Amino acid sequence: MYLRLFVICLLTLASGMGAHAAEKAGNDWQWLFDGRTLDGWRASEAPGSFNVRDGAIVVRGPRSHLYYLGAVDRHDFLNFELQLEVMTKPGANSGVYFHTAWQDEGWPAKGYEVQVNNSQGDPKRTGGLYAVEDNYQAPAKDDVWFTLRIRVEGRRIRTFVDDKQIVDYTQPEQPERPADMLGRVLSSGTFALQAHDPGSEVHYRNIKVRRLP
Repeated sequence: MYLRLFVICLLTLASGMGAHAAEKAGNDWQWLFDGRTLDGWRASEAPGSFNVRDGAIVVRGPRSHLYYLGAVDRHDFLNFELQLEVMTKPGANSGVYFHTAWQDEGWPAKGYEVQVNNSQGDPKRTGGLYAVEDNYQAPAKDDVWFTLRIRVEGRRIRTFVDDKQIVDYTQPEQPERPADMLGRVLSSGTFALQAHDPGSEVHYRNIKVRRLP
């Protein structure tokens, strides 16, 4: 009887330890967007292109970029996994930048852009590394939420849409870039959401990141 009680206690303790470990692993993710405000974010030349509605950042308006300048990792990320839920409206073009830095205006000169575009005239589709490792087949549909995940480890960049891998790119030690894209290389930096043009509407929600070794 005592042996049986001892075994039950051991199993209960092991189960509790497993649950605690799972909770700790889950806490590795940190939220970048509170679902209510743009606290921690700052928009460039056209702030009105970004609003919060129904728990999401709604992007629509003239060209502008919404940079994360909050407290998480002092908005300076090296190796990381970023996850966002995204919904594109028909004919919408947007993008998610990483390893970038604040600019008052213009297209971000620093960092990579992960394309968000399922039906707009530009043939480069969601999940591609814009003008570096492009994707030409839309992995998601308009008006439907999908999950975009970006993972950077060392010189390797991977993107996923609903857990389907879209890009697996390893940056060469000496990448060749045209003169207008010299900053499109790995370094470290923050994230930015793109408002591409007044005719494009894209929604972003549940934005979170976790640091990788």
